Amino acid sequence: MTPPPTAPVPPAPLRPAVPPRAAALRVLHAARRPALVLVAHGSRDPAAGAEIARLLDRLRAARPELDIRLAHLGLNAPLLPDVLDGLSGRVVLVPLLLSRGYHAKVDIPALLAAAPQVSGVIAAPLGPHPLLAEALHARLAEAGWRRAPGDAVVLAASGSRDAEAALDTGEQARLLARRLGVPVRPGYVAAGAPSVAEAVARFTAEGHRRVAVAGYFTAPGDFARLAAAAGGGPVGAPLGAHDAVVRLVLERYRTGVPALLPAAA
Repeated sequence: MTPPPTAPVPPAPLRPAVPPRAAALRVLHAARRPALVLVAHGSRDPAAGAEIARLLDRLRAARPELDIRLAHLGLNAPLLPDVLDGLSGRVVLVPLLLSRGYHAKVDIPALLAAAPQVSGVIAAPLGPHPLLAEALHARLAEAGWRRAPGDAVVLAASGSRDAEAALDTGEQARLLARRLGVPVRPGYVAAGAPSVAEAVARFTAEGHRRVAVAGYFTAPGDFARLAAAAGGGPVGAPLGAHDAVVRLVLERYRTGVPALLPAAA
């Protein structure tokens, strides 16, 4: 008797190709990348919120592989505790602050400590830094400033009662003076002396023919408007979503990552 024909044996399924080592490392590193939480102060001014949103968009476009979130210390949602509640694992908090002070030293550390489900580090405030001098220079140029004999610039800041914050602002003024090639002094809007108007008046009394004001603020708002009203020459807009600020936020993030990764990573 002739045996019945046997059914054809289907070919063995192809085994998926082993990804190249570089691709595997990219997957591993992506899994290890901490989230980046951008911590803004918060403002009732819609223009401030819009500018911070533009900065967030630019950060996400620059590093689409990162989980980048925005949190506020007050006045706007989402607040930092709510953002931290939605996270677990490694997190780098990058404060949108321009100097050391109460928020950087007390508020943010306390809020991070109250979120035990995350392993987080807090990056240094953005300022002082040469990249901020670059952004400040660009904002002055946008306002029509070009260096001329007899020029001086007031670095208009919100101000703080914290002595280290004043040191940071003074250092940023020195960095800006080095970049612009003209004298630069701080002036304050809310706390500290001299005020922006006083700093402008002192330069004028010393014989400087034109005194510009560089807005040392992260976003538009009442402080920026008060500083602009005190100046008699070109007034630079707040730092906002300038490319140098984007680069600086990502630099602050990178400095925080090694503290969160295993030693062998």
